[in-house]
Amino acid sequence: MIRIGGHVSGCGSHVDLVSQKRMVLDGVKRMKYDIIVIGGGPSGLMASVAAGQQGAKVLLLDKGDKLGRKLGISGGGRCNVTNNKDISEIIRNIPGNGRFLHSAFSVFNNRDIIRFFEDLGIRLKEEDRGRMFPVSDKAKDVVDALLRKVLQTGVEIRTQSPVKKVVYEKAAVCGVEMRSGERVDASAVIVAAGGMSVPHTGSTGDGYEWAREAGHTITELYPTEVPIRSKEEFIRQGLLQGLSLRHIGLSVYDAKGKKLIEHEGDMIFTHFGISGPAALRCSQFVVKALKQSDVSEVLMTIDLFPDKSVEQIEEETFNLAEMDPKKTIRNVLKGYLPERLIPIVLKKSGLQDDITFTHIPKTPWGKMAHLLKRLPLHVHGTLSIEEAFVTGGGVNLKEINPKTMESRLMGGLYFCGEILDIHGYTGGYNITAAFATGYTAGKNAGETVTRE
Repeated sequence: MIRIGGHVSGCGSHVDLVSQKRMVLDGVKRMKYDIIVIGGGPSGLMASVAAGQQGAKVLLLDKGDKLGRKLGISGGGRCNVTNNKDISEIIRNIPGNGRFLHSAFSVFNNRDIIRFFEDLGIRLKEEDRGRMFPVSDKAKDVVDALLRKVLQTGVEIRTQSPVKKVVYEKAAVCGVEMRSGERVDASAVIVAAGGMSVPHTGSTGDGYEWAREAGHTITELYPTEVPIRSKEEFIRQGLLQGLSLRHIGLSVYDAKGKKLIEHEGDMIFTHFGISGPAALRCSQFVVKALKQSDVSEVLMTIDLFPDKSVEQIEEETFNLAEMDPKKTIRNVLKGYLPERLIPIVLKKSGLQDDITFTHIPKTPWGKMAHLLKRLPLHVHGTLSIEEAFVTGGGVNLKEINPKTMESRLMGGLYFCGEILDIHGYTGGYNITAAFATGYTAGKNAGETVTRE
């Protein structure tokens, strides 16, 4: 009998005549591999490399016609391969169970990712906030190099090969059944099928059912890193559509008015609400606040000047008006605020836009200064999980061994990447988690099957 990850399996045994007979289907011997990897995204490709490097016979299956699609669109098509911050900062920027990754990062972390790609001939450069990109600014270079590495390790690749289910017998993996009806046997299966976000890359949630069939719990799925919806009048009227704000502070509050999170960065107004890095980072907290309080809207605020106090803003704007006392307030503020934002701020402050310095009322002017630090925006939700960059929720991490990525419930079954209940902010954090869990799963699965 073959022992996999502490479980005994009758599948693939050299001494079990019944198992040997199962290898023959309609007179044709079924294919047998050490490891099958399902999914050709970042985690699946890295898992294939790591498993192949252990000398395992690996089959990589993907239902699409090309591998690395999600990797190819990451970082705006430039491929943000990882982030160069310290491990503690990496984990802090993975608010969805980042601490689970401590063990995986001890095996393969962001520094290892950098070395891995540079050894493949991909020169990297560091940009703002520690983001690492190929010097060429071409995601295709990264994808091609990774695919070459997969092939060099002897991995067999099959595209346009959708899996119907993972086959389990006697509490262990035996292989997979293809939608074509073909059965492919293996001692271990690594599920790297992704979540439900960006479905055109192949992430359509297939792996969740395979996990459930193995006894796993799937925590509630929800969109993260996703644009936010608002029904504010100025949003519905499109008054700010396309307006970008640089280096602002964006906060989310719960139904009781408690601040849940604040992020600094850039944002953009859209025809349905807001998007951009700061908005995407806040989005998961909007989803949670709406659900936890069962309300139809929550408050967000925009700090237009995070490096200034209310008093500084009030003094600066007052001085601008005093320097040119004949100018209307609307024109005075043109050099201080985005022009399209001025009428909205003045209206909310109770200030007429055609008054001049000599007619400035003190109380509304102070209110305006406060508004520039806490401009309210009532939001009503986000775009769908399919339109999100990252899926929140997934395979329950209590049921996964963090040192190996193997299931605690089913021998020879491994999970990596976005199918796990792990999610981070944009900026190279999610792909770092994908590479780290993929490498850990592949390495441990490879070591296990080649020992037997």
